[in-house]
Amino acid sequence: MSFLRSALFMVLLVLATPPFVLLLLLLFWLPARQRRLFVMLWVHPVAWLVRHLLRIDHRVLGRENLPAAPCIVLCKHQSAWETIVLQQIIPLTSFVYKRELHWLPFFGWGLWLMPFVAIDRGAGKQALTQVAERGKRRLAEGYSVVIFPEGTRVPPGHKKRYKVGGAHLAVRSGAPVVPVALNSGECWGRQAFFKRPGVVTVSIGPAIDPAGLSAEDINLRAETWIENEMRRISPHLYRDEAQA
Repeated sequence: MSFLRSALFMVLLVLATPPFVLLLLLLFWLPARQRRLFVMLWVHPVAWLVRHLLRIDHRVLGRENLPAAPCIVLCKHQSAWETIVLQQIIPLTSFVYKRELHWLPFFGWGLWLMPFVAIDRGAGKQALTQVAERGKRRLAEGYSVVIFPEGTRVPPGHKKRYKVGGAHLAVRSGAPVVPVALNSGECWGRQAFFKRPGVVTVSIGPAIDPAGLSAEDINLRAETWIENEMRRISPHLYRDEAQA
């Protein structure tokens, strides 16, 4: 049954996304904020399908840790689930993503019209500057900037090196950093067609004030909180560590 639900979800997504993006392209003349809000007309139905068709529900811990003002969200990245549902949990998000995604038909074109932060990941130190300059602009416009510091989707129970771009943006902008741990990959795997029913835990940590801290300090604090929280919300994935 889960296979059939996954197949139906994919069919509905393929049928609905191209006409929606074409309509968005026709609305290119709207202010960026209005285009961003318009896209939520796609996000909300897709999130509904995730919850009611795929039967992937979620719970949010620490919602009170979200600042009232725009912030920098450093988030664990395990699947496409968080790119959809985080838009409902955190109002007015601006995602940092690799510019190459613009070449994807329809989906990439929609990204191009969003007030997001597209970067050239092959640009080395220049990519760090792109995150700082464009991210600071988005924060000033009222968006919370969402960054996946590991740079890619990582399977549950694993981690990659945390890149310093988000922390560097915090130093440059003075905006607080909010670490977020989640275990979406246990229901929706990396590049997986098959999705399993379950409940995703999204845990939002205390905001980190960048005042007086270096980018490396901020990055380490965020990484430490996220990885420790991952062991709390998904202890079964770290049993080998506990036994060592």
